[in-house]
Amino acid sequence: MPREKKGYQVYLKQIEALAKIANLITSGLYLEELLRLIVQVTAEIMNSKISSLMLLDPDKKELVIRATQSISEAYNKKPNVKLGEGIAGLVARDNKPVCVLDVKEDIRYLNRDIAKKEGLCSLASVPLAVKGRVIGVLNCYTSRKHDFTKQELAVLTALANQAAVAIENAELDLRARSAEEALTTRKVVERAKEILAQEANILPSEAYRLIQKQSMDLRKSMREIAEAIILARDIKTKSV
Repeated sequence: MPREKKGYQVYLKQIEALAKIANLITSGLYLEELLRLIVQVTAEIMNSKISSLMLLDPDKKELVIRATQSISEAYNKKPNVKLGEGIAGLVARDNKPVCVLDVKEDIRYLNRDIAKKEGLCSLASVPLAVKGRVIGVLNCYTSRKHDFTKQELAVLTALANQAAVAIENAELDLRARSAEEALTTRKVVERAKEILAQEANILPSEAYRLIQKQSMDLRKSMREIAEAIILARDIKTKSV
């Protein structure tokens, strides 16, 4: 295949990958599914042996592997990486990409034993950042020595930038859903507490403790217990 035609096909493939990631920004996917899709697209476009995505735990200041297309148990169970330590830690701390020709020979790489076992060689690691705030790192490994070109690094960085926005949106959506869920649960438990207090002629505080005890004894959520109380009341009302 002529070099020009091959280069054009690679370019089209890169544009397609960027479009896929861009579409994820408003996809409404759950976070875990979103992360898996990001590493799959990254591995495909970069022809990498392993692609992984690490998110930053801001409280512990650690990077945690959240998604990878690797089936290696050793790689998937790698310990968390402290901010500023290892290649990924440096990328996250400095908000700058780092390329390594052979991770097995780079003393900054923390898991050289795993790299040898899994046949990992070159690494391109880029930050996932939203408005200058780093939320994680995207890693791309090859099985042979590979000097990542400026164009390859530019594509990987573009993927990471799009991915970071999609992840941020998904996390905001998750927090919104969690807050809404918590509010709904509180309302359901309050309603059940009122019903139980009225029917058992006890104080609302005592009714709450009974719901709590049932939740623990039956190993069900307080919302499930509360919904059962409300349903029983509705059935009783309709049968009268």
